[in-house]
Amino acid sequence: MSLCSRQRCDIVAFVRYITNPPNPYNRYSAEYVGEPPTTKLEIFEETNTKKVITKAFASGWEGGWRYTVNCYRGCVHGCTYCFARQYHEYLGYGAGTDFETKLVVKPLAPQLLKEELKKCRDKMPHLDFSFATDPYLPIEAEYKLTRQCLEVCAEFRVPVGVITKSPLVTRDIDVLKRLSKVWVCFSLPFLTKERSNPFEPYTPVPEARFRAMKTLSDEGIDVGIAVAPVIPGYNESDIPGLLEKAKENGAKSAFMSMLHLDTDSIEAYFVAKMRERLPATRVDKIINTIKRERGGTLRHRSYKERDSGKTEQWDVTRRLFDFHAKRLGLREYEASALEAKAEAPIVTEPVQQALF
Repeated sequence: MSLCSRQRCDIVAFVRYITNPPNPYNRYSAEYVGEPPTTKLEIFEETNTKKVITKAFASGWEGGWRYTVNCYRGCVHGCTYCFARQYHEYLGYGAGTDFETKLVVKPLAPQLLKEELKKCRDKMPHLDFSFATDPYLPIEAEYKLTRQCLEVCAEFRVPVGVITKSPLVTRDIDVLKRLSKVWVCFSLPFLTKERSNPFEPYTPVPEARFRAMKTLSDEGIDVGIAVAPVIPGYNESDIPGLLEKAKENGAKSAFMSMLHLDTDSIEAYFVAKMRERLPATRVDKIINTIKRERGGTLRHRSYKERDSGKTEQWDVTRRLFDFHAKRLGLREYEASALEAKAEAPIVTEPVQQALF
């Protein structure tokens, strides 16, 4: 993969320094002597992308697979728990501040998506935007790649799911309304900005996400909430309030998932940032609670264990979510997607046919 620099480099914050756990794919690692340099926002363009539809394993979906589109790599939201941090290491970058400040753009994504759908639309039950990073990063306002890809999906009548933390999705209401079937899920694991700061310091505030949810709902677009991740020992108490506020703002579906730290690098970064931003006693409580759910470690041992705990405390958390979701009439998010699959018409060519 070749990367073409966009020749743009902006200071992200003068108080943020480069911090990356060792990359397991590099033979050697280096440490700064003295203060590390400040982080800078760098944007690269991936010019030889071959495909944009990814077949990803997800055991809760029919057949165990989901199909996703990612127009970007890396994410400025800086969520310390993000599982996609590991994918930056495949590029030779770090899973820490590199993931947050070295963004890779796929400018050919809309054209590639169109060509792929011409070949596989009849096998494509639905597409998710996005799986690895947020489809509505701030740079989407300039590149508009997610918007262009959604326009392609509207042309092919592909059901679409969008998972985002950004109110920027409201810009594309006109395109979303042209899709044959669409649902937009807002990731909202914390009820207030103060609660979210230690784990997702650069995301839009929860209130902004709820306002965007209502805006879409008022336009007749199916919206939902993802209470994800639930961090054992930290944000379980936010669940009832999050579901109630989501319902007030038009949500029809909801799901939750437990925190999963997929690699050593992500675990190291997650714990380091907690220790920077939370009192030591609070950090110890969270770590010990997670370890009880994970059998003595912070990591799950298999995909099956990814969203399951080992103690009664997690069972109580699951029942708490289920009780309030049922009380509020919020259906399971994945069930919504499977309904879309059953309803979606199967076409192999764009709706707009040639005249001759």
